[in-house]
Formats: sequence, structure tokens, C-alpha cells
Amino acid sequence: MSRVGRLPIEVPNGVEFKLDGGKAIVKGPKGQLEKAMHPEIDIKMEDGLIVVNRPSEKKEHKALHGLTRALLNNMVVGVTKGFQKGLELNGVGYRANMQGKKLVLNVGYSHPVEMAVPEGIEIETPANNKVLVKGADKEQVGAIAANIRAVRPPEPYKGKGIKYEGEHIRRKVGKAGSAAK
Repeated sequence: MSRVGRLPIEVPNGVEFKLDGGKAIVKGPKGQLEKAMHPEIDIKMEDGLIVVNRPSEKKEHKALHGLTRALLNNMVVGVTKGFQKGLELNGVGYRANMQGKKLVLNVGYSHPVEMAVPEGIEIETPANNKVLVKGADKEQVGAIAANIRAVRPPEPYKGKGIKYEGEHIRRKVGKAGSAAK
């Protein structure tokens, strides 16, 4: 039995869950999420708990069992608490700010990079060198954060660029440092 898949998902008050033709729909205070689920995996609502079962012990069904449960749990957590991903800008003159519905990044290029904020995502800049991406859909929050990071990924010599909060950048010794041996 899948260790992740066998755990029931508790549906808190104020959250609605329903299955509509192979599509899971979760509504809560932070919004509504929909996701198509694999037709062979059995999903049931019992006593305020979502229970996920698999039809057989095939390798494919075992993998889908844990995946389906994790996706449903992320949907429930997303519509109740939401998800957040933080980014830091390291470099002289590197800064980020919001201009209306656009994120403007000044990261060492000859021009500022403007990124449109998609529906369902909220971006905040609490400081010039910090960006917070918030939303109900974990997958979308991660994808937007990855797109922002891809504008100027951190480089290994000075560590300049955009990195995730808490990310450790493996540093390399420059040519002056390696000659000192």
C-alpha cells in the first residue's frame, strides 16, 4: 500500500469537494481549483474525508495512487491556506517592483524586464530585492517563480542573480583564487 496514498485527506469547514465526470473540483475561501483525475483511480468522500483507492497492485496504479492523493491534498491546502514562494535578488542595482499588474525586474540588462501576472496569482515586493509569489494552485505558483528565476539565474562566481529563498548557490573559485595554490 502506498504510504502517501493510504492517508485520508481531511476536508476542513468552508471547503466543498465534488467529483464531476473524472474532474475533481475544490472550492474554498481562496478560490476554486479544478483538475482532471486518472479514470482508474477511485476517489470517494466519506464522513468529511477524501479517500483514494487503487484498483490493483500494478506498478502504474501504485504510482497513480500516491500522485492522486498528493494532488488532491495540494488542492485542499491551496484553497484554505494557499501557497507562497519567495525569491531574492542578489547584485548591485538589482531590484524588483510592481507597476500595476506587471512585475518589473532590473537585473543588469540594458532594459527592465516586464512580466505580466496571470489570473489567480498575487505577486508582492516587500523590499527592492525580494519577490513573493502567492496563489492557491501550487503548480502555478512554482511555475511562475521558476519563470521569474529564469530571467537571471544565479551565477556560481559572485552569486549574482535571482534565487529562491533559502537556496544555497554552490560557489566556484575564480581564476585569481585558483592560481594562489
